[in-house]
Amino acid sequence: MRVALVCSSGGHLAQLHRLQRWWVDQDRVWVTFPTPDAKSLLTGEWVVWAHHPTTRNVPNLLLNLRLAWRVLRLYRPALVVSTGAGVAYPFFVTARALGIRTIYIEVFDRIDTATLTGRLCYGLSDLFLLQWEEQKTAYPRGIVIGPLL
Repeated sequence: MRVALVCSSGGHLAQLHRLQRWWVDQDRVWVTFPTPDAKSLLTGEWVVWAHHPTTRNVPNLLLNLRLAWRVLRLYRPALVVSTGAGVAYPFFVTARALGIRTIYIEVFDRIDTATLTGRLCYGLSDLFLLQWEEQKTAYPRGIVIGPLL
C-alpha cells in the first residue's frame, strides 16, 4: 500500500517512527522538516522536506498546501498518516479533497487538552487515534491505542 507519513520533526517524528513494524512493509514517502534529527532518523528513506516554522505562519501554511497538492497528486497514496503538528493540516485538507483516507494520531504529551492540529484534523480524519484514555474527553470518537513512546 502507498502511504504518506506526514509529521513535524522532533517528538512527532519519533512517535510516528515507532510504528516501524507497520510502515516498513509499505511503499512510503515521508514529509517532515529538514532538521538534523529528521535527516539522521530518515537516512535511506524517501523524504519530501516541508516548510517550517508552521505555527501560525500563513506563508508556510500556503507553501505546505501547495506541497501537499503536488506530493499527493503525484504519489497518489492510499493513506496519509500523521502525528501532527502544523504540517499535517494542509496534507489532511488536500487528502480530503482528493479522496485519500487519513489517520491522525494525537500526541503522547497532551493528555488532558486538545492540540491545535488535533482539533483541525479531527473532522478530516477517517480514523483518529489516541494514546491516552483521558484524550477521549476532547476527542469522543477517538480510539485509544496506547502510548507509542
